[in-house]
Amino acid sequence: MTAQSREEQKVTLTVDGDWWRGAVIYQIYPRSFQDSNGDGIGDLAGIIHRLPHVAKLGVDAIWISPFFRSPMLDYGYDVSDYRDVDPLFGSLGDFDALIQRAHELGVRVLIDLVISHTSEQHAWFKESRKSRDNAKSDWYVWAEAKPDGSPPNNWLSIFGGSAWEWDGERMQYYMHNFLSEQPDLNFHNMAVQDELLDIARYWLDRGVDGFRLDVVNFYFHDELLRDNPPLAPEHRNDNTAPSVNPYNFQDHLYDKTQPENLAFLRRLRAVMEEYPAITSVGEVGESQRGMETQRDYTAGDDLLHMAYDFDFLASAYPSGSRIQHVLERFDRIVTEGWACWAFSNHDVVRHASRWNLGEEARRLYAGVLLCLKGTVCLYQGEELGLTEAYVAYEDLQDPYGKRFWPKFKGRDGCRTPMPWEKGSVNGGFSDAKPWLPVAVEHLDRAVGVQEGADGSTLAFYRDMIAFRRTHPALVKGDITVVEANDQMISLIRDDGTEQVFVTFNLTNQAIAVRLPDEGHWQQDTAAPFVTNKTAHEIQLPPWQAYFAVAQPDEAAA
Repeated sequence: MTAQSREEQKVTLTVDGDWWRGAVIYQIYPRSFQDSNGDGIGDLAGIIHRLPHVAKLGVDAIWISPFFRSPMLDYGYDVSDYRDVDPLFGSLGDFDALIQRAHELGVRVLIDLVISHTSEQHAWFKESRKSRDNAKSDWYVWAEAKPDGSPPNNWLSIFGGSAWEWDGERMQYYMHNFLSEQPDLNFHNMAVQDELLDIARYWLDRGVDGFRLDVVNFYFHDELLRDNPPLAPEHRNDNTAPSVNPYNFQDHLYDKTQPENLAFLRRLRAVMEEYPAITSVGEVGESQRGMETQRDYTAGDDLLHMAYDFDFLASAYPSGSRIQHVLERFDRIVTEGWACWAFSNHDVVRHASRWNLGEEARRLYAGVLLCLKGTVCLYQGEELGLTEAYVAYEDLQDPYGKRFWPKFKGRDGCRTPMPWEKGSVNGGFSDAKPWLPVAVEHLDRAVGVQEGADGSTLAFYRDMIAFRRTHPALVKGDITVVEANDQMISLIRDDGTEQVFVTFNLTNQAIAVRLPDEGHWQQDTAAPFVTNKTAHEIQLPPWQAYFAVAQPDEAAA
């Protein structure tokens, strides 16, 4: 696909290089979205078929999880060919058709670029492991065993056990931050960098609008292979790995987040700048210095456009006080960067279950998410209010869950098929047995059930996203926390042309809140919430919000 045809296909999209600021991005996990060919696995043609649903939601872009050729041991995050679509998902022609259809609907497309590691089945690794002096010998992280045959250092894999795997053919260890079948690329080798940049160009030439960069801080390792120090129990958290995983027992100073990464990210940004209106969002998997790393990776205009924040993907309940703490800490540390917020994704328990939210609470927190300063990522099914599905051990697919069962049941519960029609076989996802069972408890929340129902969660998401679009301050404005405690939070968004005040009741009890002391405020009744305002205070029913817009001094609220 030529650069010219790439531009021709974007007829419905404005060439706005800043479109990503404040955008709403919808994540699609392709295996579980829609099966079009009856093999029980979602595919690209299925995504095309369901794009009208996504467009009707009102989002700006989709992010598609990996669809490259892969042995699928980590379900696409173990890539064996970056320049082709796995036959399970379709063909390059299907991908081109997806891009074209999405753009016709006014939806941009980001793809998941997984370049910190490959599959062991990748041709590069097959050659690299053959000898210590072939053309790809230094494309992966190889190291000698200690004199006693043990691994080179104490680095651990996120998926459990040592980060080193012995290779009897080459008689060395290779590094893997994830499965042993996912060897880490050696980013210290410039030839590796050059090839990965060419891969980025390949997909940009095919029309993608940007990249979600998987584990972007894992690209480089310490060349001296120094041991990671231990981490005191009081400093551990589950932001990156589940609490039962000993990966959390180390302070990961040397196996990731190395300073050399900045130079590579500048090279990658330079490639993206060759194309109009491209963006990037980096997933920073760092439990101890996550915001500091986000700051480093988004400073200025020659690195990442934004970084994917983990604070609201953790188990900690987002009370008003916690939200205030996260926002103010981000503002204090990430002084130049732009945030990307999410409550759920393909790696964590769905937030409706993680935070034990009832129906009204789910909608209220969707409102909170869509009022934060930053770009918003929604995960498929979130707009339906889906809970975490129960997946029996015998149906489990995720190797992570199999490793730590039953304390950690893996990621399959958030990856079950999307429910489209309650009365159809497998919820309308597939005519065949799905790769994961359709959650029976999800069928009453199917798209078809909610589509025509006033007051449904799906209708709320559509209304809230549409309402957000009517207020530039809610999209790109600055944010100030006016008041916050465990029961509520009040914010002001201000983009210089308008000010929007919003207050959220985060409890199942009615509360009274006050408007800001300064200024005159007029309630915006178009917001999809129920409130009552007296002359002096706002009466907020349980799990409701109030929106008001600042008026000129002569106009009283």
